[in-house]
Amino acid sequence: MADSSKIYPRTGDAQTVYLKNVITRPNIEAGDYTMYNDFIHDPAEFEQNNVFYQYPINQDRLIIGKFCSIACGAKFLFNSANHTMASLSTYPFPLFFEEWGLEKKEVAAAWDNKGDIRIGNDVWIGYDAVILAGVTIGDGAIIGARAVVTKDVPPYTVAGGVPAKPLKKRFDDDTIAWLLRLKWWDWPEEKIKKNIRAIQSGRLDQLE
Repeated sequence: MADSSKIYPRTGDAQTVYLKNVITRPNIEAGDYTMYNDFIHDPAEFEQNNVFYQYPINQDRLIIGKFCSIACGAKFLFNSANHTMASLSTYPFPLFFEEWGLEKKEVAAAWDNKGDIRIGNDVWIGYDAVILAGVTIGDGAIIGARAVVTKDVPPYTVAGGVPAKPLKKRFDDDTIAWLLRLKWWDWPEEKIKKNIRAIQSGRLDQLE
């Protein structure tokens, strides 16, 4: 029986963790069996090493679905990294309110708030990819290594590059629509286990 409550999915492998079991911040969520691999740093330090500029004042969230695979070095950059472009200057004067005699309560005016980062289910994020604030990545999508994702990525789409662009769909439109209705990641564990071979081989006709 699979066990999503443990930290390390594989015996003797301390480079891979089930992400939801190492997260402590209330504004980060990860679904069952979503895993993170890091061969450079301790993967249990994901919050410190991979999630940046997520300050409480913004109330922005990182929401990651079930069964995602996140490769080493993938980073999530939140709203405080976005110096405002509506001003004549990108210098964050409100951040240094004491220096310039400004109101502390207006500190968030130093950056543009683009919202949460939402990652769907069964998403694969490649090595050193960067996901920016406000981006939604759909179920089943793949993000290439070292891509910089500035815009939403549709479900079951492969995206890559700087900035990331859709490269191809993984399946035809009918199959994608069928998979989005199926939502196999929400099945009971026993049903998933029973259908793993069909899922891996892409045999939709063999799913039970």
